[in-house]
Amino acid sequence: MITSIATDMDGTLLNGKMEVSEENRAALKKAQELGIEVIVATGRSFKEARFALEGTGIECPIIAVNGAEIRDAKGEIIQFTAIEDDLAYDLYRRLKDVGVYFEVYTNQATYTDNAEKAVELLVDIVLSAHPETNVEEIREQAKLRIEHGLVKLVNDYEEIIRDTSQHIYKFFVFSTDHKLLQRAANRLDGINGVAVSSSGNENLEITNDQAQKGITLEKYLADKGLSMKDALAVGDNYNDLSMLEKAGYSYAMGNADANIKKVARFETSRNEESGVAKAIEDALERTAVK
Repeated sequence: MITSIATDMDGTLLNGKMEVSEENRAALKKAQELGIEVIVATGRSFKEARFALEGTGIECPIIAVNGAEIRDAKGEIIQFTAIEDDLAYDLYRRLKDVGVYFEVYTNQATYTDNAEKAVELLVDIVLSAHPETNVEEIREQAKLRIEHGLVKLVNDYEEIIRDTSQHIYKFFVFSTDHKLLQRAANRLDGINGVAVSSSGNENLEITNDQAQKGITLEKYLADKGLSMKDALAVGDNYNDLSMLEKAGYSYAMGNADANIKKVARFETSRNEESGVAKAIEDALERTAVK
């Protein structure tokens, strides 16, 4: 019997319009009615995750920023894992030296120093999963990141990095120049205490090496007396690998990269086809929960 469900958001729970389909919504609500613990596990900040869930009626814990933070259904922080201050400054300087665009995620907000690039970053994430989607339609949706205060514009990141009241959760690097992105990746290679993953073709996500979805999910479930072997996890990209490797019932989306599909035990439909709902239905059948 599955006792928990952990779902990624972009490219997984959300469709190309960045919405939760009615089929996915109903499947998650049914699981909760059966007493199954439902968790959203995303690279987004908590605020951006809650924004995407608005109007769905889905109230559940959220593993945010790839595992750097977990909040309960009421939005209270249960735990967080930040990048150490000195290391955060070192990473900041390396990225500045490379000259690549990046955003900074902290316990207080998500920051950008370039509003246009902030929009393009989210467009890239969506297009990675939905290359057929109208770019301008996505761009209009992505502008809401700024308009709704989900991302704050600053002139200089250094004041954020040096602000001891803010814990640095993640550096989110974006570039359509793959050579520049590779240079950034090379500058980060081999740094102790750092995990580098991605959620799209043109980005890097840099966190504390303990701030990974699988690690945070396993700890959260253990505190609840639940086991990863009875967990269903579903995702589509490299920042989902740690939880797909650990979950007893791991599902790769039909739109997932081939390497993600190799790691997962099962494959479900694409996110445009409500693949999360189909994964839940399949897992319930396999474990004879009606």
